[in-house]
Amino acid sequence: MVKVVKGIKLRLYPNSKQRAQLWQMFGNNRFVWNQMLAMAKTRYQNNPSSKFVDEYGMNNLLKQLKAEYPFLKQSDSSSLQIVDHNLAQAFKMLFKHKGGYPRFKSRRKAKPAYTGKSTCYVKAKRRVKLPKLGSIRTSKTSQLQNSTIKRYTVAYDPTGRYYLSLQIEAEVNVLPKTKQNVGIDVGIADLAITSDSDKYGSFNAKWLEKQVNQWQRKFERRKNRATIATRQWNHNHKMIKVEVNDYQNWQKAKKQKSRYQRKIADKRKDYLHKITTELVKKYDVIVIEDLKAKNLQKNHHLAKSIANASWYQFRTMLEYKCQWYGKRLIIVKPNYTSQICSNCGYASGKKPLEIREWTCPKCGAHHDRDINAAVNILHKGLKAAG
Repeated sequence: MVKVVKGIKLRLYPNSKQRAQLWQMFGNNRFVWNQMLAMAKTRYQNNPSSKFVDEYGMNNLLKQLKAEYPFLKQSDSSSLQIVDHNLAQAFKMLFKHKGGYPRFKSRRKAKPAYTGKSTCYVKAKRRVKLPKLGSIRTSKTSQLQNSTIKRYTVAYDPTGRYYLSLQIEAEVNVLPKTKQNVGIDVGIADLAITSDSDKYGSFNAKWLEKQVNQWQRKFERRKNRATIATRQWNHNHKMIKVEVNDYQNWQKAKKQKSRYQRKIADKRKDYLHKITTELVKKYDVIVIEDLKAKNLQKNHHLAKSIANASWYQFRTMLEYKCQWYGKRLIIVKPNYTSQICSNCGYASGKKPLEIREWTCPKCGAHHDRDINAAVNILHKGLKAAG
């Protein structure tokens, strides 16, 4: 048994009163961020040599804000402190020249969410007790058995759903050793090709992608019509003004498009979980190549396919699952792995991507390009590991 910190995401089903409370708490977090940022900006403009108000100073100012704006008391106090922490971190990154100046959050553009550290726990089957909200109905809570909740985040999804993300400390069982090693070459046509000649196909959701494209076009058309109608109305009616958001038709298209996008993301994540779990159960040592997906996406002909393959997410899942279950992950550079014969080590030179099979001119071994690369990756990893 090993203690690990992991994330769990549950669906929330708040009642009407709890929904109103949630939106109040979303707004309070945004309000505190904007107030603290405005204070820091004004302070610097009045006296550029003044000392920056750190996280501790912001937390002290929260008491005055709560006295001036009583509605802030409706929020979990720890969530407002986390807002101060995030703003302080944003300024620290600015001072280190690793980020831009923090921006004010808009009610319409900022993601409705808040994070808290206060005590929350499972009250009953499919019910969780959250600070200020009380008992709230959720999806499966069996995943939270024998675990300690460290931090929680409540968020509103563009699809119109509420989610509870939990950071928990739980115990996991170390998987039995299999004494098997594998090298993995990632690709586009096949997501993962192993040195044992197994191939895992790339994720495919063509019908859902087609629906996303159709609803994206509907969304753009409806929003354009709403914008034109708004301008015409405001031009002809000086006393009563309307806004684009008053037209609900384009917002319905936006929600429908978001639902299909969420389905694609969920299906892709589920597919990657199944593959990585199978690999971790089957092998003790896994060697993968260190690919820079951002650099490869500069090729506009392959950018969409590379993004759809989700190489980074695949690698991230392998990393934490190997750590959880007592397995080992080795990452090596992919240089020349598809050019060297895995049988004799002869370098036959660079080959175009359309050549998928080749024969070594020195030893005569016939290779599948991807399987040969996976074997070379395994050799490099085992050599690096000694």
